[in-house]
Amino acid sequence: MTKYHWQTVGLGALAGFRSMTAPALLSSNLLTYHPKALAGSPLRYLQKPWVAQGLKLLAAGEMVGDKLPQTPNRIAPVALLGRAASGALVGATIFRINHDKALNGAVLGVLAAVAGSYLSFFMRKQATIESGLPGGLVGGFEDLLTLGSGLALTKGTDVGKTQPRAWNL
Repeated sequence: MTKYHWQTVGLGALAGFRSMTAPALLSSNLLTYHPKALAGSPLRYLQKPWVAQGLKLLAAGEMVGDKLPQTPNRIAPVALLGRAASGALVGATIFRINHDKALNGAVLGVLAAVAGSYLSFFMRKQATIESGLPGGLVGGFEDLLTLGSGLALTKGTDVGKTQPRAWNL
């Protein structure tokens, strides 16, 4: 697997943790690299400063809303669908940047997001039980993990920059 495949898996999984964080971080990174491969595609809007700022606001709102008692579980069908859509967006964008099929990236992003949703749901549940800490506090630690991992996958890296193609031998 190439570097951009791994970035898709990583950001897709993070979309399962927090649906808006992965696209927000990717969009911010695209402001730096502004790849030409997105020209003419609806995905090009992720390169716009107003989209990056809007996604950051949505990500912050999601982090707050996640701690509210009336918020549904992330594995509830509607919530899971939103996380899958976020994974698809991130995957399609990364693959398109790298001149690969956006559909393949979307599928990989969806699979990673669904896996990340279930993984993070059960990890948070178990961490809350074992630590005895309130779920909101454990969710705050989850936010830090998500942000830290997302920044490692995007900021200071070249996720928005075209990667060399892998040779299929």
